Amino acid sequence: MEMLTSVICRVLFVGAFLLAGLAVWEKLANFAGYTLLQGRFAPGRLLEFSAIALLFVVALLLREIRDFSKGNTP
Repeated sequence: MEMLTSVICRVLFVGAFLLAGLAVWEKLANFAGYTLLQGRFAPGRLLEFSAIALLFVVALLLREIRDFSKGNTP
């Protein structure tokens, strides 16, 4: 279970930063009059998805810390 949680954390973390980077590039493209996503998602919406993914990462990491601290206390 720990391995699965670790993999999920890493995937969500990388995915969140990719979404945030895509949001920045989309906003820059919008300033230039172009679009990367053909208007499917606004840059703000991509940042919201990124924040949600990071929220899950934080929750999973806190759960791992809690489990680790419980295992080491006598």
